[in-house]
Amino acid sequence: MAADGTTISSGGGMADRYAAALYALASDQNELDRTVTEMEALGRLIDGSPEFRRLIESPLIDVHQASKASQAVLESQGFGKTIQNTVGVVAVNRRLRALPAIVAAFATLVAERRGVVTAQVTSAHSLTDVQREQLRARLIEAGYANVNIVEQHDPSLLGGLIVKIGARLYDTSLKSRLQRLQYAMKGAA
Repeated sequence: MAADGTTISSGGGMADRYAAALYALASDQNELDRTVTEMEALGRLIDGSPEFRRLIESPLIDVHQASKASQAVLESQGFGKTIQNTVGVVAVNRRLRALPAIVAAFATLVAERRGVVTAQVTSAHSLTDVQREQLRARLIEAGYANVNIVEQHDPSLLGGLIVKIGARLYDTSLKSRLQRLQYAMKGAA
């Protein structure tokens, strides 16, 4: 997930490959910290700019126009050549729609390499600071000492949380509790 609350696309393997290539390139050029900072900024740009999001999501825009437009946006926002070139390659390969997934995959890869576990937390409403700290404390108790919480919102959950850490999924949402109750009632009838 992206940090913006969107779901990572089904092209996770492809996004992981782009993220790994960018990580290797940034490491080789001794620009890893700058690249991490700029990829976080790119994620915020995608989240905060409906125009940029439309540019990367539209299948109707010509590849060359999308590439030029994205390069112009990145240059005007002060992104370095590494990020500009990466987005350029993504655009030329007709994968701009996967850019949010690539940003998320890169963040996950960086966290993994730095020993940070990412917890994808989905809630019906924004967590308060107290709730966030209580969740962090529970995750530490569960053995996840260095955890980064990435929040998403899904009003259909009604209440509770869904926490995904790696392959583990903890679902305490009211929606799934009601579904389990409904299945139990159908089974008893």
